Amino acid sequence: MDKKNTVIGVLLLVAAFATLFIGQRYAPPPPPAPEVVPSQAPLPTTGNQATPTPPANANGVPPLETEFAALADENLDEVETYLENDYVRVSFTNLGGAVGDVAFKHYAQSRDSSLPFVFNQPRVEPMLAITNVPGIGPETPFEVVSSTSSEIVFRTVLEGRLEIVRRYSLGSTLEGSDPYLIRHDTTFTDLSGTGAPQTIAALSLGTTSLVSPHDYGQYLNIMTWDGEEETLTKPGELEGGGFLAFFGLKDGSPKSSLTKQGTVVWSSVKNQFFAAVYTGDTPGFSTTARRVELPPFEGSSRPNKGLTGVVNYTVPAMMGGGSTVMGGDFYVGPKEYERLRKFEQDQSEVMQFAPFFFSKMFLSGIIAPILNLTMVTMHDWVGNWGIAIILMTLLLKIVTLPFTLAASRSAKRMGKLQPLMKEVREKYKDNPQKMNEATLKIFKENKVNPMGGCLPILITMPLFIAFFSMLQGTAELRFSGFLWTADLSAPDTVFRIFGLPLNIMPLLMGATMVYQMRLTPTPTTDNAQQTIMKLMPIVFTLICYNFAAALALYSTVNGVFTIIQQVIVNKTTKDGPEPVNPLEPAQAKSGEWNPKKRKKNKKK
Repeated sequence: MDKKNTVIGVLLLVAAFATLFIGQRYAPPPPPAPEVVPSQAPLPTTGNQATPTPPANANGVPPLETEFAALADENLDEVETYLENDYVRVSFTNLGGAVGDVAFKHYAQSRDSSLPFVFNQPRVEPMLAITNVPGIGPETPFEVVSSTSSEIVFRTVLEGRLEIVRRYSLGSTLEGSDPYLIRHDTTFTDLSGTGAPQTIAALSLGTTSLVSPHDYGQYLNIMTWDGEEETLTKPGELEGGGFLAFFGLKDGSPKSSLTKQGTVVWSSVKNQFFAAVYTGDTPGFSTTARRVELPPFEGSSRPNKGLTGVVNYTVPAMMGGGSTVMGGDFYVGPKEYERLRKFEQDQSEVMQFAPFFFSKMFLSGIIAPILNLTMVTMHDWVGNWGIAIILMTLLLKIVTLPFTLAASRSAKRMGKLQPLMKEVREKYKDNPQKMNEATLKIFKENKVNPMGGCLPILITMPLFIAFFSMLQGTAELRFSGFLWTADLSAPDTVFRIFGLPLNIMPLLMGATMVYQMRLTPTPTTDNAQQTIMKLMPIVFTLICYNFAAALALYSTVNGVFTIIQQVIVNKTTKDGPEPVNPLEPAQAKSGEWNPKKRKKNKKK
């Protein structure tokens, strides 16, 4: 019966696994993107269309056409100016006097592309464009007042009454500044002599979307930090529907925008690997998010979700002829924890190391940063991310070795108690209370902790969950290869069979788990528990099958080290004395209790 149930369970898991992939592959195509409504700015078109030649910058030097992808949409009134360093090339637009997009020189657009990844492309509007101020918007023309290799200044005058000057400087051109940091200052000056009342100004954070077909959007959101905790706005909140809406517990209708109130020390719009983080000199008071529909990735039916948002600030009132300044630091770059942790306002929280409740419960927010720094240090030594993960796994095994050895010995002692515990269950099968009392007495007399075998799980699970959370948003692993794996941040699919991906690393991970279980002493003789234990490697493999290859590499290497460790433990650990049966005092004192001898005596 047990074998039959096991086979049925395995078949059900395989069927569910197959249904997941077949359903994803043959799902109907997504509905066409909705028409743009007046409250939403239009998106540039994408595809293989011809692109206009970018204009020369303010210094008269034309941009590199072959190195950088130009905007896909042409606006005859737009004039672009550029600032760049060894890490980024920032495009500024005269429309809104804002940041058009940022190209990352160290991060490719795709694995086989020589072009850089460009943040805010396609876009709804330029980053740091001013909205909500009467007469000012993303289409307001500015003139370039000055432009140097490190700074650009824009200016416009509204109806002869208000002068707006926008100044930008790029990091690394200034001593001690991060190369991905853009310093922004906007000065409002009253020209009318009558002053200006207090008003609200919204600064655009930019537009972001999924980065690949393997990205399921768990890190695609608008995030704000109030100095103590985060607030997230996710695409699902704008799309409507959901579990609670099904039961009428919340409004399930789609929303064109969503505003969240609260102190804003900094705000960001981000995806799995990249983020735009604006830290104002003074706190904002809310953020507003809007959903963006983009075409699906090539070869995938899943829609490419996008988000755009603004952060809202209060512009103080001005006396006649007076002025006021609204400024801040704007980080547009990769989610590299080693870089972000150096900022003073906890901007490293944008890494979102604990995105789910269970990751918070297992302290991923504390453990994941340590694992990230360890992995980066290992990479600095060896120059390969795959080898760095292996070395880090070995280090973790050494750190947890005393606990693991203690748990292995405890499991071995528990295994020796199984014949005695089986006899107790048979003797008191009609009296659960007596059975529990006798079992506890056996543990006490033999000095065995029944929870001792759980220590490896309790120690490994936080590390595993923190490692998973850390890998999902670490930009350094993007397109980093190891052995046959072309991208450690994605599944290591070598080819497909009837549309189903063949991922080698998770299968190796499952194989190590199966072999590891065969070596580990079984702490129970209960058939149901044993069946569950046998199914665990299969379930775990299916769960991790489409996770990043780096996670499967970590788990596989961890399994290999555990197997080696268990072989050594099994060969070096002594069997110890025979278990004491506290239920038979005479035999317990002599230390000669043997359940097999006892059964023979009963037969006689």
